Amino acid sequence: MRILAVIPARYASTRLPGKPLLADTGRTLIQHVVEAAQKSLRLTRIVVATDDQRIFCAVRDFGGEAVMTREDHVSGTDRVAEAARIIGDVDLVINLQGDEPEIAPETIDTLVEIMAKRPEASMGTIGTPIHEESIYRDPACVKVVKDDGGYALYFSRAPIPWHRDGKPADGQPWALLHLGIYAFRPKFLQQVATMPTADLEVAEKLEQLRVLENGHRIALGIVSERCVGIDTPEDYARFVDRYNQSSRQS
Repeated sequence: MRILAVIPARYASTRLPGKPLLADTGRTLIQHVVEAAQKSLRLTRIVVATDDQRIFCAVRDFGGEAVMTREDHVSGTDRVAEAARIIGDVDLVINLQGDEPEIAPETIDTLVEIMAKRPEASMGTIGTPIHEESIYRDPACVKVVKDDGGYALYFSRAPIPWHRDGKPADGQPWALLHLGIYAFRPKFLQQVATMPTADLEVAEKLEQLRVLENGHRIALGIVSERCVGIDTPEDYARFVDRYNQSSRQS
């Protein structure tokens, strides 16, 4: 399979402007994400999709591949769809978030394997068990519930499923945390980019709900390790600390 990973990256982050170019580790954040993706055994090509010349040049400077996309995209999926159209001729497109420098290559490979085993699936994503009540109740952490066939039933910022008795059965996780990585068949990716915004998507501010509300299914793979996204200056400072500590130990 020809598997393309597209990493959407824009400069104008509301909570952390210039996020892709932060470089307190000696490498830009976007370089960390590309290097994490390069550890995958299944990807055949990795491209950063941006609308900012500074990010484009930074990616080229460290030897990565970048494409320029339009400035008016309202979501990362739309930007990924444009990049996929520019590149063309692939079997699977992975939408890899540009602010997750610690994503495990096994997570990427698991998603690819899920799509290889399910040729009927037009789209896939990943979840991981939540064992901490604080994460379960945190609206910044998106939860997903699945059916017995391995497809997502719903995504929410609310605690789902709701445990009527107060907590899950002994030894069971509170829920599944959704990890923001997606796989698309190329034709379906273009279809998603043209779907109208859905009511549930607007309510939850979760664009994957557009797919469910339009009657499509999303295959769900499960991994044991979750990755940590960088949304705030505090998140980035913690990442830098982890990186520096790891560098000192190696």
